[in-house]
Amino acid sequence: MAKTYRKPEALADQPTHYCPGCTHGVIHRLLAEVIDELGIRGRTVGIAPVGCAVLAYNYFTFDFQEAAHGRAPAMATGIKRVRPDLMVFTYQGDGDLASIGMAEIIHAANRGEKFTTIFVNNTVYGMTGGQMAPTTLPGQRTTTSPGGRNVQDVGMPVKIAELLSALQTPAYITRQTVLKPKYIVRAKKAIKKAFQYQMDGRCFSLVEFVSTCPTNWGKTPVEAIQWAEENMLPYYPLGEFKLPD
Repeated sequence: MAKTYRKPEALADQPTHYCPGCTHGVIHRLLAEVIDELGIRGRTVGIAPVGCAVLAYNYFTFDFQEAAHGRAPAMATGIKRVRPDLMVFTYQGDGDLASIGMAEIIHAANRGEKFTTIFVNNTVYGMTGGQMAPTTLPGQRTTTSPGGRNVQDVGMPVKIAELLSALQTPAYITRQTVLKPKYIVRAKKAIKKAFQYQMDGRCFSLVEFVSTCPTNWGKTPVEAIQWAEENMLPYYPLGEFKLPD
C-alpha cells in the first residue's frame, strides 16, 4: 500500500515547545512541505524571531539565524544582498514584527527587498505573558488591558497586510489562516506563491497568518479556533491584498 502521509524532509524529527492548539506547528509543516516541493532546502535560510517561535531553528533541517528583537528584516536584507542565490525568509510574530520591528518591515518592503516574511498574528504577546499587542482587537482583554483594549487611548489595531499594501513598491501581500482544513489548503498555495516570487527575483513578499493563542486567551484549542473565526476574521479579512505588476 502506498504511503499517503510522510514527514517533510525539511521538518526536523523534534517535538516542539508550542502550546496545545497553537497554530505555529501547522505553519511550520506547510513551510517544510513547500520548501521540499520547490527543491530549495539546500539553499534556504530562515530567520527566527524573538517570540514564541524563538526556537524555530530546532524544527527545520536547513540553515537558520537568530535575529535581535524586531531586526529579522534587517538580517534578511543583509543575507539576501550578499547571497542573492539563497532563499531567505523571516518568521515573525505580531510583537516582533508589528511593534519593535515595525520600522524594519516597512522599510524592507518599501525598498523591495527580495525575501519572504511569514507573519503570525495572534493578537497578543504570547511568549512574555499575553500582554496587549499592536494587533490586539478593540475591547479584547489581555494582561495589560484587563478592561479590554481602549481604542480611545491606544488607537486601533494595526492591519499589517493593508499597511504594506499601500506602499507603491511592487510586492506580494496576502493574509491567510490555518484554522480549518479549507484554510490550510489556501495557505499552502500562498506560501508557495510567495517563495516562487522570490525564486523569480520579482519582489518582496509577506504572508500574514491569523493565528490562535489558547493559553493567553484562556480558552481551549477548539474555543480558540471558534473565537478567532468569529472575532479576528471580520477585522482581519483573508485574501490577497497586493500582487506585483
